[in-house]
Amino acid sequence: MPEQLSQLIQLCIKGERNSQRQLYDLLAPKMFTVCQRYSRSREEAEDTLQEGFMKVFENLQHFRFSGSFEGWVRKIMVNCALQKFRNKPQLHAIMNIDDSKVEFTNTENISSQLGSKELLKLIQLLPPAYRMIFNLYVFEGMKHREIATLLGISEGTSKSNLSDARTILQKAVTSSSLIAKQNIN
Repeated sequence: MPEQLSQLIQLCIKGERNSQRQLYDLLAPKMFTVCQRYSRSREEAEDTLQEGFMKVFENLQHFRFSGSFEGWVRKIMVNCALQKFRNKPQLHAIMNIDDSKVEFTNTENISSQLGSKELLKLIQLLPPAYRMIFNLYVFEGMKHREIATLLGISEGTSKSNLSDARTILQKAVTSSSLIAKQNIN
């Protein structure tokens, strides 16, 4: 860990407001992106970010100064988003996914077809359970067993929801690509 960051964290632990602002300014843009992936709207992401940073500053004295500080903060942000998800009454949307088989493109193909902002918007449109599972699996690198335990669902439900989320995103990417091609012509 860079010495400057270590000193900044120490000052934050002592409650120095200016240092807390500096730490917030340093990490907020990256953490906001994390929060957006788990949120339906910008406002919800902003709420999660604020709650997350409150928890960061409340628990900063517990950081052990080993490993990635950014990773530690990221985990807090993800946990805040998951807590919001758990606290909401769950309505299970019935999705009509065509029975046709969809060829999944790899992430590189999706990235080349859409910019990161467009992809983020598509992820935000997923039903909440699909969005959570997709993010935990794809971006956090969790296994289905971990996701199932974390969300209180079966491993099969996690796998099924991930598959459905991928199908929905694939169709949305395909539709977006077709619309973009039509606008060019």
